[in-house]
Amino acid sequence: MGLRKYRMLKGKNAIITGARRGIGKATVEVFAKNGANIWACARKRDHTFESDMESIAKVNGVQIWPVYFDMTNEAEVKQAIVAIRRQKMDIDILANIAGVVGEKASFPMSGIRNMKYVLECNFFAVTLLTQYIVRLMIRQNKGSIVFISSIAGLDGTPSQYAYAASKAALVGATKNLAREVAPNHIRVNAIAPGMINTDMGGEIEESLRQEMLSKVILGRMGAPEEVANAIAFISSDMASYITGQVVRVDGGV
Repeated sequence: MGLRKYRMLKGKNAIITGARRGIGKATVEVFAKNGANIWACARKRDHTFESDMESIAKVNGVQIWPVYFDMTNEAEVKQAIVAIRRQKMDIDILANIAGVVGEKASFPMSGIRNMKYVLECNFFAVTLLTQYIVRLMIRQNKGSIVFISSIAGLDGTPSQYAYAASKAALVGATKNLAREVAPNHIRVNAIAPGMINTDMGGEIEESLRQEMLSKVILGRMGAPEEVANAIAFISSDMASYITGQVVRVDGGV
């Protein structure tokens, strides 16, 4: 049965960060196809993004509200939450997709400043936003939270110490938070993508890309929508007995 016939997120309201491109934009598209209304979060306002969101909403018969804030700016995060709360709607899903890779360098040559920046974007900023949303979900006594980790956070990856560490931190956060908020009927899971054909994936140096692909049993990079499909499933009521888990979407590594 196709996604159009069975809309597993029908009637749900979701916050999706990193919605401008890559896995984030694909997740907006998949959620909309499955009937979710969406707060699509991006750092800066622009006409192309708003036009894209309007088109996706119209095609799928849902509501998409662009929301703009820098996740590392606490004041902007607070303003965004206030704007979302004004709509007086339940928040059923938080999909934390925004993130950065940072500089690629061997561990001895990795700068602490870059490490702090990557941890700030991928862990602390995500944690801050999640804290605000969890408070609202506790009042609702329901919700689903998804973190985007990485196989780098599970297996390690060359020359990306800070990135791997930040994604590993989200694995621990997933398991810890899932236990804490389970009594409030809130589920917390993580998706760990492998090599995905996005702008971020395209930054991988060619020789390293080929080496990594040689370990993928499907023999190819993944598409953003393949990760988005996993996010949609784990966010939906079809996964109502799944929490505290890290789901690999890596083509078999």
